[in-house]
Amino acid sequence: MDYLIPPHGKKLVNRVLDEESKKEYNEKLKYLKKIFLNEREISDLYMISIGAFSPIEGFLNKEDYENVVKDMRLKNGIVWPIPITLSISQDEKEEISKEKEIALFDSKNNCIGIMEVEEIYEYDKKKEALNVYKTDDEKHPGVSYLYSQEKYLIGGKVWMLNEPIWEEFKDFWYTPFQTRNIFIKKGWKKIVGFQTRNPIHRAHEFIIKTALEIVDGVFINPLVGQTKKDDVPAHVRMECYQILIDKYFPKDRVFMGVYGGYMRYAGPREAVLHAIVRKNFGCTHFIIGRDHAGVGNYYGPFDAQNIFNEFEKKEIEIEPLFFENAFYCRKCGEMRTIKTCPHNDEYHLSFSGSKMREMFRAGEIPPAEFIRPEIVNILMKWYLGNKDE
Repeated sequence: MDYLIPPHGKKLVNRVLDEESKKEYNEKLKYLKKIFLNEREISDLYMISIGAFSPIEGFLNKEDYENVVKDMRLKNGIVWPIPITLSISQDEKEEISKEKEIALFDSKNNCIGIMEVEEIYEYDKKKEALNVYKTDDEKHPGVSYLYSQEKYLIGGKVWMLNEPIWEEFKDFWYTPFQTRNIFIKKGWKKIVGFQTRNPIHRAHEFIIKTALEIVDGVFINPLVGQTKKDDVPAHVRMECYQILIDKYFPKDRVFMGVYGGYMRYAGPREAVLHAIVRKNFGCTHFIIGRDHAGVGNYYGPFDAQNIFNEFEKKEIEIEPLFFENAFYCRKCGEMRTIKTCPHNDEYHLSFSGSKMREMFRAGEIPPAEFIRPEIVNILMKWYLGNKDE
């Protein structure tokens, strides 16, 4: 893998226990105190263990946590923009404070991981909200989740004992070790990563194909972790992506795998996280559009692009590709952005994801210049079947 971009921190983390170690831990589970993780915490555990969150090896200790909140760096100076933490209650703190190791369980009472207890500490939720999300407004979904967390954070390295079983999209789950090997087999050296939590429309298609002109292949890496309630569900989006790949992309230059992380809606900071994760998967470039990972009006349209100016190129390494919102220009007769179109707004046909959702809810069909008819059929079928929701 020498010719691929190095993982963040230069080493790809692997915290998945081998079979022999799994046997040893399964035998001692009855002696370990246990705590239960919610779905987002399970996702974070998984992302840490497979190396997607390299160089992190566990939930953050206090010094790393405080450095990330304040300066977007771990204590060793490596760029890291979002705190990856595990919260516990007062009762849990008292129960496990003297333990060296604890077992991590899901809601179905399955042990999925082991954690080395290194530190338990209090934290300032408002400070984290203002620094990470740029607001302490509880209407912000990331802030709302943060304020719902328990009083204490527990830090320490983790091991994945039993990988979570996600039957949905089971053919599209890949670890960074696997994607890197796939890129090597394909002979790709320059790979652009693309993420969206929305169905792909013509503007996305234009941006991806434009990026394909300068790289060997594209890694379409849709987020399938939990998003907002009004977002189109992952299984519907995946069907849209697949039909677009089958009909409108050169198949030998596109590869798709899912990203199991949860949205934080942290705008600019989350754009940096998304870039780092794709770097760990082996991407050399990553597409950042307007208001990447944003929500509501909490961030400016270009904040997610401007934040990359706060780092030296060697600190991030993966190259962000900044795109304006694309639109269909009736005068040009094709998709364009303001960087390439000389015509006035009156000729521009542009829709946001929210506008598209409004039209579908109202039973209106967006124009073909904006979204492929095959995608319209999939989305309309889903919206008509879920009118009440």
